Amino acid sequence: MVFIKIKRLLLFAGLTAIGLTITACMFTKEPKKSKTPFVKGEKIVSANFVGTVWLNHLVETDTTHHVNIGSVTFEPGARTNWHYHEGGQILLVTDGKGLYQERGKPIEVIRAGEVVKCPPNIAHWHGATQTEPMTHIAIGTNTQIGSAVWLEPVTDEEFNAMHDE
Repeated sequence: MVFIKIKRLLLFAGLTAIGLTITACMFTKEPKKSKTPFVKGEKIVSANFVGTVWLNHLVETDTTHHVNIGSVTFEPGARTNWHYHEGGQILLVTDGKGLYQERGKPIEVIRAGEVVKCPPNIAHWHGATQTEPMTHIAIGTNTQIGSAVWLEPVTDEEFNAMHDE
């Protein structure tokens, strides 16, 4: 009887040790670097962007869903022109580090995992930092109200005004 209890105790201890080892391995691995699940899409050739920018159209607006959604990848130094969205815009940063600025306000650093709500009819721009790429999901909301209205390019002076990168 004592032999059976010792055997069970050793089996339990062995299984517990294996479980703890597996658990420790699961939590001590290096985290994977975040990558967007969407392909880059097509290179944008437009006067509304500076630098190299890629766009993958994910959802086009229709009469049921008044949104357009795209995955946009900005290479270092790339950015949009000043623009506004008549129906607003939401940016979901999925990879890297970028910049966002509303006219008359300081530049904000945006990072993977952050969300930016761009109010309707407020001029703004967004893009990568000077040294790092950035990818975001851009959601044009309330497209039945209107779309993006493109304005002048962000000057190098405006873009380089970011000192706290």
